[in-house]
Amino acid sequence: MSRNDASELAQQLALRMADHLRRSGIAIGAHLAEQQFADELKVSRTPVRRALAVLAEMGVVVQEPNRGYFLRKLPPASVRPALVDGAGLAEERYLQIADDRLAGKLEEHVTETALMRRYGMPRRELQRVLHRMEKEGWIERKPGHGWMFVQMPDSLEAHAQSYRFRMLFEPASLLEPGFRLVKSELERVRRDQQMLLDGGLMRLSRARLFELGSDFHNTVIGFSNNRFMIDAIHRVNAMRRLLEYRAKFDRERITDQCREHLHLLELLEQGSRQEAAEFLRRHLDVVRERKTGMDKDKAVSTPRSTVTAQL
Repeated sequence: MSRNDASELAQQLALRMADHLRRSGIAIGAHLAEQQFADELKVSRTPVRRALAVLAEMGVVVQEPNRGYFLRKLPPASVRPALVDGAGLAEERYLQIADDRLAGKLEEHVTETALMRRYGMPRRELQRVLHRMEKEGWIERKPGHGWMFVQMPDSLEAHAQSYRFRMLFEPASLLEPGFRLVKSELERVRRDQQMLLDGGLMRLSRARLFELGSDFHNTVIGFSNNRFMIDAIHRVNAMRRLLEYRAKFDRERITDQCREHLHLLELLEQGSRQEAAEFLRRHLDVVRERKTGMDKDKAVSTPRSTVTAQL
């Protein structure tokens, strides 16, 4: 694992540990056992030790020589790791710009100079972030000077609508007459989902997790061999990228989604396409409700008793 990967994993683990400390009701001054956190988070003690060092820098815990770490104060709900560098810092800036744009804090037209001043970024670093946004399709370079944000839906209702649309055509794609599994592609997305369950979920950035989730659905819909459905999923994913970045984000929930993805692949391998289509529709409905917070009264009503994962 690279230094940047280790740093990002430590920061993400620190966030999860902070959440755990807030929920547990643990007393101030209590000893924090590395092995207990390792068991809770399903990682080894080494990244837990790094995460505790992050919490120590934040003043949440204190390290005593030869005794370990002790809780100094409960972390606030808005806690963020103080130690962010390299790729982690670029990711923070990327998400900050995305959030500010969706919150209406950035105008449609921006200049690099203004963004450098606002976010305290060197030009080269900012340009890398802007080029990434351009590649993802939500900002464009203006002829001559500056950048322009592309108009995209930015409301919870729009987010819910994207899921309701997907609930219509994604399950239908599994029932297409031309549906054919491509074994190599199926195995590739299966490996990706298993990699996430094996620890990648805690190491990868939110943007990378979105890309892997999108790739899974793109691949499954691709088996339909229906060019209109394939085009539709690519367009929807491009439009909802920013909505996903601002949606409720819980890595524990994504664990359940990965397990459901693997179950869907099993159903397809068994030739149970009708069952797979029904399962996929329920899966999307559950994820929609979790990410948008919109209840059934505002969305399509769907029976969910047979969803295997407890989301």
